[in-house]
Amino acid sequence: MSNMPRILSWFGIVLILMTGLIHVIDAPDALSEAAYKGWLFYANGAVVLIAAYGIYRKYSWGWNLGFLIAAGSLIGYVASRTVGLPQIPAEPDAWLEPLGVASLVAEGLFVAVFIGMRVSNKK
Repeated sequence: MSNMPRILSWFGIVLILMTGLIHVIDAPDALSEAAYKGWLFYANGAVVLIAAYGIYRKYSWGWNLGFLIAAGSLIGYVASRTVGLPQIPAEPDAWLEPLGVASLVAEGLFVAVFIGMRVSNKK
């Protein structure tokens, strides 16, 4: 029996926790831009704990929740740099912010691991 699903699960847990940690670290700055953005960043940090628990306990809802968080965060990042967010104009010069790039990497890899888990579960 392959250890791949177990390895992917742990990788997924680490990646989704990284996503949440990055958002919590950046939440105070986000609060200064718009209160709702800061609170969404804090919520991201809290909800990833629930997703990580679900993944650890091998619940499919944990993976699904993690996917929603990661994909939503990716979409929010792109929107914030292109069209802007409510009360916040677009920030086209902020694409390479270190925390943003780290978050994009973690979120993108989580989405890839999510897809990998779906594929490995279908075999």
